[in-house]
Amino acid sequence: MGHLVEIQLGEYRSVGVYDANGVECPRGGIVIIDVQKGFEFGKMVSELGKACSGKTEAASGRVLRKASDGDLRQIVNNQMKARDALEACRRKVAETKIDMQLVKAEYSFDSTKVLFFFAAEDRVDFRNLVKDLAKMFRVRIELKQIGVRDKAKIIGGYGVCGRELCCSSYMKGFHPLSIRMAKEQGLPLNPSKISGVCGRVKCCMAYEYNVYREFARSMPKMGQKVTTPEGDKGRVVNVDILKRFVTVDLGEGKTARVVYAQTNVH
Repeated sequence: MGHLVEIQLGEYRSVGVYDANGVECPRGGIVIIDVQKGFEFGKMVSELGKACSGKTEAASGRVLRKASDGDLRQIVNNQMKARDALEACRRKVAETKIDMQLVKAEYSFDSTKVLFFFAAEDRVDFRNLVKDLAKMFRVRIELKQIGVRDKAKIIGGYGVCGRELCCSSYMKGFHPLSIRMAKEQGLPLNPSKISGVCGRVKCCMAYEYNVYREFARSMPKMGQKVTTPEGDKGRVVNVDILKRFVTVDLGEGKTARVVYAQTNVH
């Protein structure tokens, strides 16, 4: 039986499952990991507990140790080298006129690899750039194209709610989002209201979506004909799902706001 933990690899990469290998580390602690192509550092996210041997074999690597003071100094040194590498790569991109926007660079813990994150509208042929960078840094080079949501996660920032972006603070990964989520929660379909700093639908649109969808099942739809408790017939023009109220247009400029449980759907 192996003990599995979730760890965010490096600073900007995704959360993966690793074999704890008997190493104990609190949430948020830094650990050194043995992966397939070298050694990396990562931040402890959570414990998954004991798992069957099949799941342990599927782990992306194993934890070697909790980061020592020396390890932490090496990580800081790598971060300084990564900033220099990013500037050098930007100059090379400008020289070659490749249509890409570099976002961040990151060294592996053992300094055998530099990973460059970039954003671009279309697919980019960066094979020659990789060769030039490999000659320049004499380490393995990886370029990873990311989307606007990943870019926001890496750069970070604050949302209109005043809190740190969900994606860059605690989210382990992105979930599917759509305009339909905002529509079914009765939110204004104004892009400036429902879009995050990345320009996509806010991640928080999904947090209460299932609750709204469940509550809405027993509510009338917009435009549906209903009969009020007083016997007046009209058409639904507004629905407040959580408060269980509907606004009914009775015609001739008259409206009624009633509790849906007291209405009858035709």
